[in-house]
Amino acid sequence: MSDAAINKVVLLSGGMDSTVAAALARREGSIACLHFTYGQRTAARERRSFGLVAGVLGAVERRIIYLPHLGSFGGSALTDRSLDVPDADPARVGVPATYVPFRNAQFLAAAVAWAETLQAQAVVYGAVEEDGSGYPDCRGVFVDAFNRLVETGTKVGAELRVEAPLLHRRKSEIIRLGLELGVPFHLTWSCYQDEEVACGRCDSCALRLRGFREAGATDPLPYRKL
Repeated sequence: MSDAAINKVVLLSGGMDSTVAAALARREGSIACLHFTYGQRTAARERRSFGLVAGVLGAVERRIIYLPHLGSFGGSALTDRSLDVPDADPARVGVPATYVPFRNAQFLAAAVAWAETLQAQAVVYGAVEEDGSGYPDCRGVFVDAFNRLVETGTKVGAELRVEAPLLHRRKSEIIRLGLELGVPFHLTWSCYQDEEVACGRCDSCALRLRGFREAGATDPLPYRKL
């Protein structure tokens, strides 16, 4: 472990949103980056992006945690290969098939434990509510509820908070902010389905592509179908 004081622990998937959130946190002080492998289809590609991004941002510490039980439970198109990753559908309502039940709560619990150990001030994750995919654990009410849990379950004086700095931003706003911060978007990965060339069809690809288009910028990643 480094002797350097760590300001914030960042959940870094290697995706676009978490990378911009990490860059914001890095601007405020030193960061430690935490990544999870849980049986998702693009796990190897995400780990690669995590390592590259954490290096560019100068993370003082980095950890990868394996949560195989999330994949073994099934029930999500991200982890269960008997289920198809659906094509993006802007008219779809409700929770999508790619939702992994209560995933972010488990990620955040581990991050809070590490942050408390490091005496960090906050845990940061790249949840997006207004322009996201409809995940219940990416909403403001979830962040507020989790912070009540953190306050109750950590030691007196820890003063540790979960922050979601991108929560109410649109993808285009996140991209513009990332460009201002010099975020290495070419190192990030968003596709739910493929690891070599992004599919261009899943919700995550569609939201990313629309965001770049609305931001008036070019996505540096290659896509299989546009």
